[in-house]
Amino acid sequence: MHILIKKKKLIFKDYRIKCALGKRGIGVKKKEGDLITPLGLFKIKYILYRKDRVKNLITSLKKIPITKKMGWCDDSNSKKYNQLIKYPSKYSFEKLYRRDNVYDIVIVLNYNMNPTKKNKGSAIFIHIAKKNYKNTEGCVAIKKTELIKIAKYLKIKSYVRIA
Repeated sequence: MHILIKKKKLIFKDYRIKCALGKRGIGVKKKEGDLITPLGLFKIKYILYRKDRVKNLITSLKKIPITKKMGWCDDSNSKKYNQLIKYPSKYSFEKLYRRDNVYDIVIVLNYNMNPTKKNKGSAIFIHIAKKNYKNTEGCVAIKKTELIKIAKYLKIKSYVRIA
């Protein structure tokens, strides 16, 4: 099962789902914070989720519950750049345990991993959209119900094409 993302639409099997993208659209990602959703073909690494907010998440992918001390390092000076971390950390990171529901379910894509290039961009996820599908900083965002539905069908060999 593969996912195609194109022009604010996520296409999966017979589903055509509205999605939010980076503020500057889909393109060649040049650096951290450029607000671009990267063009390319990506593997799905695993799913992060809030166990207290998402019950019975059914998927064959590896699932990691988000804890209060989890973050994603977005500081290219760190050896942990573009990786899941536990904080406190002396480096910059984004908190994954949030008040809003944006990160209740997060599909982690292998963008800028193996090898990780400093300042090339981090934390490219498929996560839950904000109200009115407000632009993201580079991620793809859809409705929570749609994300739960898609997770059921994803396999280890599934990939995401952003075109």
